[in-house]
Amino acid sequence: MTSGDLDRWGAGHDAAAVEDLVSRSFDFLLQREPPASILRKFDLSVIQRYFPEYDREIRR
Repeated sequence: MTSGDLDRWGAGHDAAAVEDLVSRSFDFLLQREPPASILRKFDLSVIQRYFPEYDREIRR
């Protein structure tokens, strides 16, 4: 996760904000695909390429 990811989609830069953004991102993905389909490692910006609505829905 980059600082830019936190600026764009997060609610701050502390550990709680990082955890919240990761949690919300996985919830978003799990609503759209089975757990086995989620890559083990990826940048958050990749989600938007597959699901254009991510930016709108995840932004705080």
